[in-house]
Amino acid sequence: MHTSSGTAARATGWVAPLCWIAVLLDGFDLVVVGTVVPVLQQPDEWALTGAGTTFVITIGLVGMMIGALTVGALTDLVGRRKSLIGAVTFFSLLTLACAFAPNEVVFGILRFLAGLGLGGCLPTAIAMVNEFSRSGRSGRATTTVMTGYHVGAVTTAALAIVVIPKLGWEWMFVLGALPAVVLVPLMLRSLPESAAYLVAHGRRAEAEEVARRYGLELEDPAAPVASHAGETAGATLKTLFAAGYLRNTVVIGVTSFMGLLLVYGLNSWLPTIMREADYELGDALAFLLVLNLGAIAGLFVAGKVADRIGARAAGIGWFGGAAVFLALLSIRLPIGGIYVMVFLTGCFVFSAQVLVYAFVSANHPPQVRATALGWSAGAGRIGAIVGPVITGALFAAGIAFPWGFYVFAVVGALGAASLAVARTVRLRTATR
Repeated sequence: MHTSSGTAARATGWVAPLCWIAVLLDGFDLVVVGTVVPVLQQPDEWALTGAGTTFVITIGLVGMMIGALTVGALTDLVGRRKSLIGAVTFFSLLTLACAFAPNEVVFGILRFLAGLGLGGCLPTAIAMVNEFSRSGRSGRATTTVMTGYHVGAVTTAALAIVVIPKLGWEWMFVLGALPAVVLVPLMLRSLPESAAYLVAHGRRAEAEEVARRYGLELEDPAAPVASHAGETAGATLKTLFAAGYLRNTVVIGVTSFMGLLLVYGLNSWLPTIMREADYELGDALAFLLVLNLGAIAGLFVAGKVADRIGARAAGIGWFGGAAVFLALLSIRLPIGGIYVMVFLTGCFVFSAQVLVYAFVSANHPPQVRATALGWSAGAGRIGAIVGPVITGALFAAGIAFPWGFYVFAVVGALGAASLAVARTVRLRTATR
C-alpha cells in the first residue's frame, strides 16, 4: 500500500462507521415499503390490491436473497472494498429510481433489482468489520455493526410520519438514496481492503503492511477448500457444501431461516396481533419502536456475552430466551407490563440472528467467510418471506392471538436446537 501512516490511521477509524451505515440501509429497507403501501393502496394512487401489496413487499426480499448469495460469494473473489462500494452504489441508484416508478409492476422490478445490491451489503460489511476487529472481539464487532440495522428501521419509521403526509411517498425513496452521495465518496477515499482477504489471495506483502498499520493478526487461510474454489462465485459457494463445511452450512441455513422468520414476522404483524388481543396500544409505530429499541440494547449485551462464552453458546441462549419471551407475550398484561415484555422480546429475538452471523464469521476462514455470511443471509431471507405469510394466515383464520406467539416460540426453540448441532472450528493466525 502506498498511503501514508496518517492516512492509514484515519482509514482505520472509518471501517466500522462506514460498514455501520451500509447496514443501516438494510434497516431502511426493512420498513420503507410498509410505510408507503397504505398510500399506494389508495384509489388516487395505484389502488394496490392484496395481491399487489404482497408482490411489492416480497419481491424485494427475493432480490435480497439472490444478492446475498451471489455478492457474498463475489466478495471472496474481488475483495471486501470493491463489493461493498458496488453494492451500496447499485442499491442507492435503484432505490432512487423507485421514486419515479409509474405503477406497481415497474416499482416491483426496481425493488427486486435494488434488493440484489442491498443483499450484498450485510455479508460484506460483517466480514469486513470482523477482519478489522481485535482478536477475541468478533462477537462484539458483529453485534455493534448490526445496531445500524435497527437504527435504520427506527429512523425510517419516524421519518415516514413527517415526510409522507407533507412531501409524498416518493420522497421516502429519495431520502433512502441520499446517504450514498456522502457514503460512496467516503468509502472510495477511506475504506481499506481487508488484510485477511489479501493474505488469502496471495498478496502477502500488502496484507502484512495493512496488518502492521492497523494492529491486526493475519489469519491463516489454510482450510479444507476444494481445488476449484476461488475460480467463480458459484465455485466458492459450492465449497460450503464440501466435506469439512457441510454440517455447519446446513445448520447455519436452518438457524438463519428461523432467525429471520422471527425478525420479519414480528416487524410485520406484532401490532396487528396485539390489537386482536384487545390492547389499546395507540400508534403501532410506537409499539414497533419499543421492539427495535430492545433490539439495539440486546445487541450490545449479546456481543459481550459472545466474546466471553463463544457465539455458538450465546446464540443458543438467545434463541432459547426468545422462545420464552415470545410465549409469555400470549399472556394479557397491563399496558406497562406488555411494553416491558416487548422490549425484552426485542432484546433476544433480533440478537439471536445476529449471533448466527457472529458464529459464521468466527468459524470460517477468510477465503470463504463472506460467501458463508451470504449463505446465512440468503437462507434467512427465505424465512423473512415465510414469516409474514404464516402470521398472515393465522390472522386470517382469527387465531393470531395467542397462536401467533406460540408459533414464534416454537420457531425460537427450533433455532436453539439447530445451532446446538453446529461444530466450532478453531481458526489459526498466520506466522509472519
